[in-house]
Amino acid sequence: MGQPAHRLITVILMRCGLRVSDALKLAFDSTVKDADGAPYLRYVNHKMKREALVPIDEEVHQLVDEQKQRVLARWPEGCLHLFPRPTKNPDGRHPTASSTYRLALYRWLELCEVRDEHGRPAHFTPHQWRHTLGTRMINRDVPQEVVRRILDHDSAQMTAHYARLHDTTVREHWEKARKVNISGQAVDLDPDGPLAEAAWSKQRLSRATQALPNGYCGLPVQQSCPHANACLTCPMFITTPEFLPQHRQHRSEILQIITAAEARGQQRLVEMNTQVLDNLDTVITALAPDASDRPKDIADAG
Repeated sequence: MGQPAHRLITVILMRCGLRVSDALKLAFDSTVKDADGAPYLRYVNHKMKREALVPIDEEVHQLVDEQKQRVLARWPEGCLHLFPRPTKNPDGRHPTASSTYRLALYRWLELCEVRDEHGRPAHFTPHQWRHTLGTRMINRDVPQEVVRRILDHDSAQMTAHYARLHDTTVREHWEKARKVNISGQAVDLDPDGPLAEAAWSKQRLSRATQALPNGYCGLPVQQSCPHANACLTCPMFITTPEFLPQHRQHRSEILQIITAAEARGQQRLVEMNTQVLDNLDTVITALAPDASDRPKDIADAG
């Protein structure tokens, strides 16, 4: 966007989740620090008619300081707003209008030829960045109460909307994903079956309590694991294509271990890791039907 002020407004909307009207009415001295020196953005939540604080990083804090210097260069006697209206505003009493920012945003979208998933010119409102921030925090497992406080929602029900959207999206991806076990056999879960809701609840609980770096544990949470977390030799292990990068990296590391063990004559270590390597090859082949997506030696062998 052309003006630095408009760029900063966009950054604040994206990273702090403010409503555009609240961002445009930020006071000139809108940043504070706590006892540990961590910066916050202080604003008025006009919808709830109260003052609110949201944590910011050092980059945003620096950008706000730079904006204050620009404002003081224009209004050296001081100004009420961090984003004063640039014209017809001799004493700096009027903030930038919402329509002015939106027009600048839409011009920028057109200039950059931003497209949607269908290739059409993108159309969205500044408020959608607030929804994006809320959804992103939920996706990163930020507690709902923390999300509620950052977005300054009046009730937990408002924040729970993002959690419901997240759960629905994750479930749809899980149901559509190709899932295989350690033998490379497909794991089919009927999304319309009588146990669909219960099965998904079990899967969500497993993701939260038995997270693995390369897949998911299909073991009931009430049952202890007899495999000492050796997941790539465990019959309860389930994985999907999203973990292919981890599987490829793991395979590279196993090959190095086997090579070093062979050079040292450690045959038992070679045998143990060869089993893991074979299982990795099976999993990668099952998850990547296209040979071009597999390591070269697996593709050549296939």
